[in-house]
Amino acid sequence: MTARPINVAIVGLGFGVQFVPIYQRHPSANMYAICRRSRPALDVVGDAFGVKTRYERFEDVLADPAVDFVHINSPLSDHGWMSIAALRAGKHVMCTIPMALTLDECQEIVELVRETGLKYMMAETVLYSREYMFARELYRKGELGSIQFLQGSHHQDMEGWPDGWPGLPPMYYATHCVSPCLGILGREAHSVSCFGSGRIREDLIARCGSPFAVDRRISRCATPTFARASIGAYSIPRGNIAKASTSSARKPLSNGR
Repeated sequence: MTARPINVAIVGLGFGVQFVPIYQRHPSANMYAICRRSRPALDVVGDAFGVKTRYERFEDVLADPAVDFVHINSPLSDHGWMSIAALRAGKHVMCTIPMALTLDECQEIVELVRETGLKYMMAETVLYSREYMFARELYRKGELGSIQFLQGSHHQDMEGWPDGWPGLPPMYYATHCVSPCLGILGREAHSVSCFGSGRIREDLIARCGSPFAVDRRISRCATPTFARASIGAYSIPRGNIAKASTSSARKPLSNGR
């Protein structure tokens, strides 16, 4: 932490606009700059919160020597390359989940942090929820005993969200479930399996391609690097939810069929 308040630049002002007043109230932060491609929308936020420094291009944010760190709230596909570019530009980074959409980008971010000594944070908000804090406190007091198995679920109404969110493969948005489990134990995971609703859009299926093998019932992804990690998505008719919870959902996956 520096002696002066650190200058933050928020990139993406959809979800990101919620953080503007938080930084303005934080004693160690200066809400220095905002960035959005749409100039009219950029000016609406800037005028509303009194933020004078405004950018329409991410490259201009990184070129500004006054920016100490960037808070990235861009679409999912931009998280990886933006974080990498910011670290290479000498900026600290906080990025909303997920960290990136490829293992290569995740690995590069980790390596850049090690090489530069800069700070990176994947902003997993559930770790700061009262429910998680309570469960962690119980475990640390020994009231939960020795934990052998952890399972998390996350339910969220996506109505009105940008089109890139609903229908994504569940592994892309698993951190709200996985992070609390790992955080309570304070250990790394040997394997992670994520099961979603099965509502994966046809255009996203076509875009993903290999290593996804998808039909209309089940989606499974396994990567060579994390051979034990897989995702499964079951499409369950509303009238059969009770039956599926006791039978169909327990059937093992096999090659996407």
